[in-house]
Amino acid sequence: MIRQLRSELLPLLRVHWRLVLVVLLGVLGPLVLIAHVTEEIFDDGGYAWDRAILSWYVAHRTPELTRAAETLALLGGIRVLPVVTAAVALLLARYRSRAHAWFLIMAVAGATLLNGLAKISFQRPRPEELGAVLTEPGYSFPSGHAMANAAFGIALGLVFWKGRWGWPVMVLGVAWALAVGASRNYLGVHYPTDVMVGFLSSVAWVVGLYLVVRRRWTVLAAPDAPASPHHTTSPEGNAVVNQR
Repeated sequence: MIRQLRSELLPLLRVHWRLVLVVLLGVLGPLVLIAHVTEEIFDDGGYAWDRAILSWYVAHRTPELTRAAETLALLGGIRVLPVVTAAVALLLARYRSRAHAWFLIMAVAGATLLNGLAKISFQRPRPEELGAVLTEPGYSFPSGHAMANAAFGIALGLVFWKGRWGWPVMVLGVAWALAVGASRNYLGVHYPTDVMVGFLSSVAWVVGLYLVVRRRWTVLAAPDAPASPHHTTSPEGNAVVNQR
């Protein structure tokens, strides 16, 4: 793993680190700006429509829906999503290409980094006074669950985009991210604004990252990737036959 990191990911970052940094800052800058522009609004409890949506969720809670929301939050959270991402990346490296695997890892890791920087920058409190089911540590803006799961779902959709499974995977990935985001509003631990901005930020980050890394890893833009575990593709797009 360390050898592949040094031979595959580091060369890409050495060549394209400026572009990757531009994408990161291009997403982080507007996030911080939005957060500071709306600071006074959220000191007073947020937008009226934020409070109205949270109140609607509170009025329509049931034990079954609460269990479903808690399950979504668990599966999309820090305890499970990194493990799922790593497992999917290993499968991609084996059955498609290592470039696809690295792209997925970079997408989720970058979204997590952006989320942490944005939360530290603004430090918006969570809307616990509006009937939160859970008490969670950390800040509210933007939603970490929304950002990480949107990055995972959209990156996975882009991995399969050039093949016949592109649309189904993208639709499922976006639906999964929206479901996880909605669960955070249902549980009362995020304002709808947190989820919406987090989701859109991840869209911008993942698409921007894809446009950058496919310049080196051309296999990402290829119509089809190898399907056999004994016939893979290097990150640069060169065919490699694995020896048994």
